[in-house]
Amino acid sequence: MTVTSPAHAGAPETVGESAVGETSDRTKGDRPGTTRGLPSLGPEGTRLLRLLDDTFESWGVTAGARPMTMPPLLPAADLAKLDYYDNFPHQAVVAAPLDLERRATTPFSADTGCFPSDALEPAALGLPSASCYAVYLDHQGTRVADHTLVTICSWCFRKETHYEGMRRQLGFRMREIVAIGAREHAETHLADFTARIHAFATALDLPLRKEAACDPFFDKGGSKAVLQRLTPVKYEFLYEDLAIASVNTHRNFFGDRCDITLESTGGPAFTSCVAFGLERWLSALTRRHGSWESATQAVLDANARLRADASGTAGPVI
Repeated sequence: MTVTSPAHAGAPETVGESAVGETSDRTKGDRPGTTRGLPSLGPEGTRLLRLLDDTFESWGVTAGARPMTMPPLLPAADLAKLDYYDNFPHQAVVAAPLDLERRATTPFSADTGCFPSDALEPAALGLPSASCYAVYLDHQGTRVADHTLVTICSWCFRKETHYEGMRRQLGFRMREIVAIGAREHAETHLADFTARIHAFATALDLPLRKEAACDPFFDKGGSKAVLQRLTPVKYEFLYEDLAIASVNTHRNFFGDRCDITLESTGGPAFTSCVAFGLERWLSALTRRHGSWESATQAVLDANARLRADASGTAGPVI
């Protein structure tokens, strides 16, 4: 199986532990994968990434979300049904197996570092750019309760014009907490987690600003696309110029396309999701606090502070 991906792009840059002070046997910028959007993480970075993911997952579980695990590949036909390749062609990455009959006449090229397209079978698998697509496809053709919540962490893939350390990658991890159900449930989900993100950022001493963004989930000529231009469906939380989290509402788009219906009414489900780009959080926290150790301690302290605040109130801090 081969995956279509962009050629080398971006200026060399120190990534991983050596970016924030840990010693490295390699000199700046020569780690394999750095300029291809595929950087590695050492023990300290891995510890912080797991701590953050455990934190965000616990938010979802506490709210009633079911933890699930989704496949890293999805049928391209299913993603096409969701207009993915029309709306995000610039990010799309697809996978295809080798054509064994033509491989002998169209071998791997050491000069380009690629298999020529003639050596591949048609690409029938897609590598999604967000975790939530798999959730909607997993629920297609089902009836759900009005207050359904799911949380997942998946590898995601995006072709970019350039790659930059933990800020912009070809392959990265995204934790999402996804709401499926009634309109009010989808809207309340985003309001609750917007407050939680702000509280966590304050406890971290990580200044964030919230800005409207525009992802073209909907057919550009359709009524939902017109409504999106009037009422934003996505807000990003940025540290400096880097979006590290977002809240997204899709109205009943995925409910319609995936035939997800409500047990209470039989109508299409509404969906929304909260997303955390884990590697981008690593970039923001180490930039803010100066080292893996300090960034990790900041997360531990923030979690302890929020737990203490919650214990002194009638309900959980959100």
